[in-house]
Amino acid sequence: MSVDNENMQELWQQFFGPNLGYVQEQYDIYLQDPEAVSPQYRELFSQYGAPPRADAATAYPVNAPQASGASAPFDANLLKKAIAAGQLAWNIRSFGHLAADIDPLELSPKANTEMIEPATYGLTEADLKQLPPDCVWEDAPYPLRNAWEGVQKLLEVYTGPIAFDFGHVHVEEERKWLGKQAESVIPSTKLLASERESLLRKLFEAEQFEDFLQRTFVGQKRFSAEGIEALVPLTDEIVHELTNAGARNVVMGMAHRGRLNVLAHVLGKPYSTIFSEFHHAPNKQLNPAEGSLSINYGWTGDVKYHLGANRSITSGETAETRITLANNPSHLEYVNPVVGGYARAAQEDRTKPGYPVQNFDQAASILIHGDAAFIGEGIVAETLNFNNIYGYTCGGTIHIIANNRIGFTTESQDSRSTHYASDLAKGFEIPIVHVNADEPDAVIAAARMASEYRRRFKKDFVIDLIGYRKYGHNETDDPETTQPLIYKKVRAHANVARLYGEKLVREGVLSEEAVEQVKRDVQNKLKDAYEEIKNREGNSPVRQSHAPEFSLDAPKPVTAVPLEKLRSINRDLLQFPESFHVYGKLKRILERRADALNDGEKVDWSHAETLAFATILADGTPIRLSGQDAERATFAHRNLVLHDTETGATFCPLHAIPEAKASFAIHNSPLSEAGVLGLEYGYNVFAPETMVIWEAQFGDFANSAQVLIDQFISAGQSKWAQHSGLTMLLPHGYEGQGPEHSSARFERFLQLCGEGNWTVAYLSSAAQYFHLLRRQASVLNTEHARPLVLMAPKSMIRNPYVASSAAELSEGTFQTVLEQPGLGDQPAKVERLVLCTGKVAIDLAEELAKTPDTNRDWLHVVRVEQLYPFPRQELKAIFDRFPNLSEVLWVQEEPKNMGAWGFVESRLRELVDTENVSVSYNGRPKRSSPASGYQQIHAFEQQFIINQALVQKKKKKTAVKSGR
Repeated sequence: MSVDNENMQELWQQFFGPNLGYVQEQYDIYLQDPEAVSPQYRELFSQYGAPPRADAATAYPVNAPQASGASAPFDANLLKKAIAAGQLAWNIRSFGHLAADIDPLELSPKANTEMIEPATYGLTEADLKQLPPDCVWEDAPYPLRNAWEGVQKLLEVYTGPIAFDFGHVHVEEERKWLGKQAESVIPSTKLLASERESLLRKLFEAEQFEDFLQRTFVGQKRFSAEGIEALVPLTDEIVHELTNAGARNVVMGMAHRGRLNVLAHVLGKPYSTIFSEFHHAPNKQLNPAEGSLSINYGWTGDVKYHLGANRSITSGETAETRITLANNPSHLEYVNPVVGGYARAAQEDRTKPGYPVQNFDQAASILIHGDAAFIGEGIVAETLNFNNIYGYTCGGTIHIIANNRIGFTTESQDSRSTHYASDLAKGFEIPIVHVNADEPDAVIAAARMASEYRRRFKKDFVIDLIGYRKYGHNETDDPETTQPLIYKKVRAHANVARLYGEKLVREGVLSEEAVEQVKRDVQNKLKDAYEEIKNREGNSPVRQSHAPEFSLDAPKPVTAVPLEKLRSINRDLLQFPESFHVYGKLKRILERRADALNDGEKVDWSHAETLAFATILADGTPIRLSGQDAERATFAHRNLVLHDTETGATFCPLHAIPEAKASFAIHNSPLSEAGVLGLEYGYNVFAPETMVIWEAQFGDFANSAQVLIDQFISAGQSKWAQHSGLTMLLPHGYEGQGPEHSSARFERFLQLCGEGNWTVAYLSSAAQYFHLLRRQASVLNTEHARPLVLMAPKSMIRNPYVASSAAELSEGTFQTVLEQPGLGDQPAKVERLVLCTGKVAIDLAEELAKTPDTNRDWLHVVRVEQLYPFPRQELKAIFDRFPNLSEVLWVQEEPKNMGAWGFVESRLRELVDTENVSVSYNGRPKRSSPASGYQQIHAFEQQFIINQALVQKKKKKTAVKSGR
């Protein structure tokens, strides 16, 4: 085709009859979306405009040569049919998935297929046979004689057992690749006979495993994969495809449906181990890291269908790949971001300063979703959003929707507003294929397509595996009470292993005897494993016990840093590239830090944090910090990523200091709490040597991540022996900013304390923060590692009473309790001991400073810096110093039913002689809302609390009896 001819008439005369119709069709597409046509047509239409319409034939007399070579008049009717044929082909490609054979039980009515039927366009078979194949299929990969054959082949491709749904993908390169896979690669790629026999074996393994459990452990829940048994070979195929592509870690997450089957046949968990868990029999030979209730003494454990596992497989001669299935509680999809964190951690090299170096090919992730949960739980959207975000992407996740068409007892029409369960992914331009779970060959084709797409484009891909559910939500449930019609179909439907076996016999791949032999081999393997555990000694019930409360006091890490080292690091932190233009106001603030370590000067909260990070990096520990606005920080105090005022370029001082021996990653997160916190937790679990920190914009934002906090962070060690040293910074404090910007719901974290599961602290000095961060970093990847929950400050960040001297950083250590200077010097006179934590301690200190000459020898104030593990010994030693103590007063800002009072009251009563010493509360009364929304009311209440704490009670006069 020449586009250089200056003469319009000569140009368009190159096209005639159906070919001109095809050009017209391309022009119509071009008008809607220029990117949807090939570059040569974009150039043609851009330079020469519209091709002639049928009614414009007289303006541009276009003559099509006849077979004899003679000219013939232009056939306008044939042109119309060519255009109609092109539109038919376009719609088959776009909407053929709606008519595809993807519903094994035909539970849903067929979609309207008129748009892919020739008659809708006024076309007959005869019409299409008159047209060349190019009208419907340019560069077809098959020998086609006419448009009719082209249409039939398109229908075969797009309405078969795989429904290709990627019209929402806008990147031309990806869309072309997907189309080529659908139309040429997949249809022409057939499984070898050996592959099909292996596939049949996997289907029998999945089927017979469930059948054996059903018959052997009657009435026990297992959430079987029956109806979607193809999930097992599908997942296994993806694992091997990713492994062959070079992934050294494949990380997986899924809910409980089919989990035991995947554990057995993808992760290689021995049948005997699974059977022993049903039998409640201990198996001391297994790896305790699995977290199994039957093998972990000292942990509360978890049910068998929530447990994860690890497996290593070898590809080639030496390459080893680690496969990990993450532990997951019943909150279904909340494991999604955790797995994203696993993958991200496995992909990054953290051994050098600067941002970690990420290699997408090093690790890959697979997520298996339920159909109702994928569309129903918001955490899925939060996780999908990570796909192309720099700080959170893991280079593409392969999503499998284990679509059994029903959620608990809820059918599809009651659980979503979309046509497909997968439609959420369309908003993120993620390609989707829907595949019939009763068509194993198609399932494997989908697995290979997804794996290759992920390898090539480093983006997510969704496989919607559509099957059914053989039993109820669990095996003790009777589904016919709510879905009688569906389960009539289920009872009459043959399972996929039988259907596939019959297909292989029909096609001559295997004999009937060979198929039955495969089934018997699988059954015998299950029986042998069961006999093994029946004959094993020691089938006693599992002993339950609790781990002792964790204490960070033994061993006690040294967290002080020599003053000269601190000064050297401090100087380096203030070195900016010569060509870098720091914002003037911010530069002046940062330069004030130059003298902060001199005698008589102070280090504020953010400066102490930066020095802590720098010294941790100098010790060789990598750091990852993320959260909304984490680079600058919500309260503009951190400023660890500087922006050039002239170019917009960025510079992080912690990347440039020569002392650093490990990476420092800091990322502003998307507006997500659950997703981001889940990813950070997963990152830390997978890379336990890394100090991972999540900072909430305001502490109450943690509300949106409560499932991750309750089910994973606080309980992961107890349930799964899964260690984490994650740090959570939750800004907390009452400054009159209203209910939602005051409280991090301190009480919730304290309520979750038990078995030494984490550290909860609320600090009152910059030095304490410095030492606590360094202490946390020092125990990472050890048996003492625990999550750290820190009520972080807001107004306290710049309060001079919070700032610390250089000596406190270079000589001090973290202290679980601090005593107020200037009080308690005469122990015999102290009658009231005020206990408090965090910001209110600073409010008390400020009030005390207003009247320094007031005699307060009756009073002492102690700050409880670490609430959990509770510092019993330290407080007991303080109490014992005061022989005339009569009152212990707990002071807090939060309402009485919130904050720390409910946690500390009983513990304080255990430490004092309650007959002679009262334990009482001073703070706001019980409330349903955390704080007042009115500044003046807040200020009045706050001052009242402070005054009550510092005013001495009047002693009651004792009446003297007089004799008569």
